[in-house]
Order: sequence, then C-alpha cells, then structure tokens
Amino acid sequence: MASVPPKIPVHAVFSPSWWFRHYGIAFDEDFYLNAERRIEDDVRMRRALWERFGIGSGEIAPRPVAGSLHIAGGFVMPALFGNKIRFSAGQAAWPEVSERSREEVLALTAPDLATTWPMSELLRQMEELRARFGYVVGDLNTGGLLNNAMEQRGNQFFLDMLEDAEVAEHLLGVLGETQAAVAKCVKSYTGTCGIATNVSVAACDASLYLHSNCSVQMISPALYAQRLLPHEKTLAEAMRPYGVHHCGNNLHLFARHYAQLEPVFVDVGWGSDIGRCAAELPGAFLNLRLSPVRMLQESAGEIYADTLGALRAAGRRERVGVCCINMDGQTPDENVAAMFRAAADYEKEAAGGRQ
Repeated sequence: MASVPPKIPVHAVFSPSWWFRHYGIAFDEDFYLNAERRIEDDVRMRRALWERFGIGSGEIAPRPVAGSLHIAGGFVMPALFGNKIRFSAGQAAWPEVSERSREEVLALTAPDLATTWPMSELLRQMEELRARFGYVVGDLNTGGLLNNAMEQRGNQFFLDMLEDAEVAEHLLGVLGETQAAVAKCVKSYTGTCGIATNVSVAACDASLYLHSNCSVQMISPALYAQRLLPHEKTLAEAMRPYGVHHCGNNLHLFARHYAQLEPVFVDVGWGSDIGRCAAELPGAFLNLRLSPVRMLQESAGEIYADTLGALRAAGRRERVGVCCINMDGQTPDENVAAMFRAAADYEKEAAGGRQ
C-alpha cells in the first residue's frame, strides 16, 4: 500500500497593522521587552488565529515567550550597536540608520551580550522564565549581513563593497560574529533561532538558523559572491542546520551561490523563477512565498491561482511549503483561506500524479 504523503505546510503571518486593526494589539516597546505582556499577547494571538482561521490548536495556555512567534522582523541587532529604535502601536519596531563614519565602523567590535541592551534585559527574562516554567519558547530575528550593514553605514555600504574592502570586510565580520552569538545564545534557552524570521522553518527543521537576505536583490550576483558569500559561508558553518531567506523576486539569479551554503531551507521570494530554483537547490526545502500585496489587492480566485501555480512550478509534494508573510490589516479573510485551499488541492493533484 502506498504511503500517504505529508500535508503541504502553509503558514500565514500577519503584519502588526493587521493585529492592531483587528485585535487592538499594540507593538510598543512592552510588546517586545515586557515578559508578562509577551505571554498575554501570545495567548490573545493564538486564540485569534484558532477562532478566525483554525490555525493552531484550541488548547491555549500561557507559555513563556522569549520573542513573539506570530510576527516577522526584529530590532535586536541594530539595537546592540546603539541604533535608535522607534516603536509604534500599529507597525513593527523600526531601527534608525546610523550612517557611521569610516573610522567609527573600523572601531566596531562585537558587543558583550550580557551587558548590552536589549540582550542584557532579554537574557535576564529568559533566565526567570525558564526557572518559572521549566522551558522557554520563541526567538529573535538576527537579520542578515547586508541588512545589518546598511543599518550601520547607510547607502554608503554599497560603495564600500566596491571601493573600500577594509571597511566592508571589517563590518561584515563583526556583524556575522554578533549574529551567530545572539542566535546561539537564544537557541541555548529555546531550542530555536529562526522562528522570528519565518515561522515556516518549523515545517522543515525548527532548530535551523535562517539568514535574512532581504537586501541582496539590490546587488548583482557577482558582487554577492565576491563580498558577502564568504562571510555567509562562515556563518553557515557556525550555525548548521542553515537556511536562507530571500524575499526578493530574483532568487533564481542567486540560487547557484546559495547552493554552496548547503541550505536545508530556502525562502523563495514571489516572482522568482521557481522551477529554476528547484533545479539549483534540489535538496533544500523550498518555502514558496506569496505576495502580501496581491493578497491584499486581488480576489480569492487570483490567490488560489497564485498558490496553485507556485506549487506546480516547484513540481514537488515533499520538501515544499507555502506562506504569505506580513499581510496588511485590510487583507480579506477569504484570500487567506484560498491559499490554504489551493495547497490542499495541489496535494491531491500531485499525489494522483505521483510527483
């Protein structure tokens, strides 16, 4: 008798504007840094997802949360280097760019997590939560090398990569060291370090580190290979199992470089050539990202077609999943439901064709 294939995982992650609009959950500083508030909001969010979409479980008890499992993004890395963080009720925490001078960048060193805000506070809280509950869940988004470099140097970093190797190499080295330190530290408490970047990693390997390459679509594959890839290889070796988050529409241009990292999970940005990515990354779990803009603006029928088309392009019924991240406050519920329905229909279709 043929084995039943695993259900294709689908994840829906809503933006702070969605949570604030529908449930009044505010994303002020306490949302992130007040332990009791995190626990309370986590219960409210899990209950809302279960009652509204049937996501999760109806058994909802308070749990010790180190970092929210229901939103994407973070601010810990720039905050550790002194960037001012702006908090707002209806949007995610937003770090201000430092635009450090060349001399300031060369003087940077990896911060001591135990004595530097906000990790100093979060470490204290995780210790208390573990003593109280016996375990801790959730983690912190550490971003990615280029993302973090831009927050320290601004747009000048694009020129640094071309014209000032000393600055670029030093900053990337310090950032990579710090990203690994934060991720390892949190993982030692919670067992995870990629959920806050994309909860979809749980469908592949919840313990993996997910590196955010949001800004990589802004540079050429050649420049990525020359300047960023060597540092990312170092990070990958330190943080296995390793995954790559690429939310841009051109993953296919970078896939052969990413293959050198031996990722077990790759986020495939909407608009990328999915078939080409599947060919370049045959062993990786491909997480197919739908467009939150289309999820907001298009009909449920269009979202169904988007989802089905993406899965057909991947040509798999295993090592594949679907998600839509940071959906806007006005996203129609029926569009979210269409994404789930299309994935279920594709699974039946693919099983019939024995893909």
